[in-house]
Amino acid sequence: MQCLPVTKLPDGPNWEYEVKFEGYRVLGIKSGGRLRLMSRKENDLAARFPILAQALEELPDETIIDGEIVALDETGRPSFNVLQNHRRAGTPLQFYAFDVLTLAGRSLQDRPLEERRKVLRTKILPRMPESVLFSET
Repeated sequence: MQCLPVTKLPDGPNWEYEVKFEGYRVLGIKSGGRLRLMSRKENDLAARFPILAQALEELPDETIIDGEIVALDETGRPSFNVLQNHRRAGTPLQFYAFDVLTLAGRSLQDRPLEERRKVLRTKILPRMPESVLFSET
């Protein structure tokens, strides 16, 4: 979940790049029928973002997805400032999903990223509401 500084970006077919969303990177974890939005510092943000926690309730039990909570400004660009003030402004939120780590109790972490992202696109996202989106590379 953490970016690493480099002097030169790696190049070639083995590398993909994610969009920098200016949001909160979280793991959406559904286990025992309970949904958590775990931050890098292991804080559960579900109570802070109940709309997205509710949206991710559609995940199969014992599933973990990697994603980012994002708010868009009036021009449609991701804005951390808008995200921090979303309650006051009533701003809609999105959850951009990057990866699936566990699906219905089965770890996919030994599978190639391309395969995991295909599972995310085809098996998980079709059952999600509009606020849960696939993050293209």
